[in-house]
Amino acid sequence: MNTSASLAPLLEHFFTQRLMQQRQASPHTISSYRDTFRQFLKFAQGSLRKSPSSMNFEEIDAPLVVAFLDDLEKHHGISIRSRNLRLTAIHSFFRYAAFEAPAQSAQIQRVLAIPSKRFTRTIVNFLTRPEVDALLAAPDQRTWSGRRDHAFMLVAVQTGLRLSEMTGLKREDLVLGAGAHVRVTGKGRKERCTPIARPTLAVLKAWLREPQRGDGDVLFPSVRGERLSVHGVQYMLNKHRKVASRVCPSLQQKRVTVHCLRHTMAMDLLQAGVRRSVIALWLGHESVETTQAYLEATLAMKEQALAKTSPLCGKPGRYRPADQLLDFLNRL
Repeated sequence: MNTSASLAPLLEHFFTQRLMQQRQASPHTISSYRDTFRQFLKFAQGSLRKSPSSMNFEEIDAPLVVAFLDDLEKHHGISIRSRNLRLTAIHSFFRYAAFEAPAQSAQIQRVLAIPSKRFTRTIVNFLTRPEVDALLAAPDQRTWSGRRDHAFMLVAVQTGLRLSEMTGLKREDLVLGAGAHVRVTGKGRKERCTPIARPTLAVLKAWLREPQRGDGDVLFPSVRGERLSVHGVQYMLNKHRKVASRVCPSLQQKRVTVHCLRHTMAMDLLQAGVRRSVIALWLGHESVETTQAYLEATLAMKEQALAKTSPLCGKPGRYRPADQLLDFLNRL
């Protein structure tokens, strides 16, 4: 490829050949990368004063990428974690470009050298049992949408499925009867089966008898019978959280999301004594180490561990450093 290679065909081949054909990336990954480059190309258009289709690959250099990432943080209010996800997508494209545009190797290496930002890992957000009970009781089950919302939230908090997995559930993904479970294909195209508890199964059976909307394929459809959107799900959860907070005031201080319900399920399993390896399989984690975050989140388990230790006999006193320089270092 020559030194003035066009960006458009290279980026198109990255999506069609690298992601879709070679890597067989999941729809979630493709849509995430697509959104990243839509944002990036709009930013580059304003910076280079050129339409994306007329840009040359050599114009997409490290300073432009860094400026884009800084703009996302400063003017779009995205988190450092989201910024790093955008950088991951750009790095993936440039690793592909290293094979297709070897003449631009210096430019490519400078972009690949852009580091991810470090960030403070916050404590996992989850709900207590009274908060879950109040949330599940919030929908008005005299209405169709109320019964749908109740079933949706119950399945989410009992299975720990991700948002995309919940909205993508189809009626055929449910296996009822003995050994009832729900079958999903999660990250990395990994298929897993999650068991359904008897109370959840009873609610699902009642829900399946409801009049179908749309083509009847989606398990939890919108009013129009379509797949629920991300914003639609969050609107639903916010609405019921406000109602539930009247009964359980602690919900006023919490942000309820499908991922929060997923964390809640993981914490229930952990506090019940289920091994981390089993929880990782349940949630579809790539590594058991991912489940470590739940251990760090539960103060109750830490207090139980402390109660099993022998108390130390500490004596009160004041530390006096032996040297002024050591005192300076200690106060840093």
